[in-house]
Amino acid sequence: MHHQVIIIGSGPAGLTAGIYLGRASLKPLLIAGEQPGGQLTTTSDVGNYPGFTEDIAGPVLMDRMMQQAKRFGTEIVMDNVTSVDFTKKPFTINTANTSYTADTVIVATGASAKWIGLESEQRLRGKGVSACATCDAFFFKNKDVAIVGGGDTAMEEATFLTKFAKSVTVIVRGPKEKMAASRIMIERAQSNPKITMRFSTVVEEVLGDTVVTGVRVKNIESGDVETVPVQGLFVAIGHKPNTEFLGGALELTKGYIKVTDNTKTSVEGVFAGGDAQDWKYRQAVTAAGLGCMAALDAEKYLAALHAS
Repeated sequence: MHHQVIIIGSGPAGLTAGIYLGRASLKPLLIAGEQPGGQLTTTSDVGNYPGFTEDIAGPVLMDRMMQQAKRFGTEIVMDNVTSVDFTKKPFTINTANTSYTADTVIVATGASAKWIGLESEQRLRGKGVSACATCDAFFFKNKDVAIVGGGDTAMEEATFLTKFAKSVTVIVRGPKEKMAASRIMIERAQSNPKITMRFSTVVEEVLGDTVVTGVRVKNIESGDVETVPVQGLFVAIGHKPNTEFLGGALELTKGYIKVTDNTKTSVEGVFAGGDAQDWKYRQAVTAAGLGCMAALDAEKYLAALHAS
């Protein structure tokens, strides 16, 4: 089954690409993946996406994007890509049940936050548990929160949280002398009066029935267990780009798709947008922007292809 353009992924990047390519009358096929709508479908309230004066539920926002893409002619299939072949043209995209070919491809499969791995953590996601301080800090004004992580991202997000939260407890698995964060980031966090650091400590359980009320932590060295009363828990132990299915088809950098000129990948005619290539910003609005850029690049590529 051949298409001029296939989009892999249905988060803000993929759906924005679908909107633009659909409006260009290119009738794109969008393969939605394992989590249609991407990470935003696990976010209860989105307050920083332009155009909404009131908070909007993440799943509602993504459904609106999906309906908009469909309105302009994007065909959306609820399937998961298992492998690709970019060694010859047309490109081949395989799912568990179907093989597709395309003149050009946009990879917008996003990234997934790494989690601690607790049942209570997953149960309370969007109810006080978050993996994005810049997305959700606003909802924790004058509240006590905790953040898990020992790298630069955790220190940066802890400092950012102090602009809103009453107090921030940083929970670090290892001892201070083995922290992954740079010295300057550690010193900046420790010099902030709102931040308390707990080293050699792990979260054993997130407490609360419907919202977060605290975390039970354990000191690895002493074995002491105690409850820290907080209304929010932020997990900052890294993200994993959803690029394993590529199987080496594109050049990667630490798992993220390597791009040049904004969205061009190592294979001519294959473009990438959103968190699958963006390790730095990881916001819905930047993903949408990159999806737009990838669509415009794919449209330009197709125009040149048909002119030759």
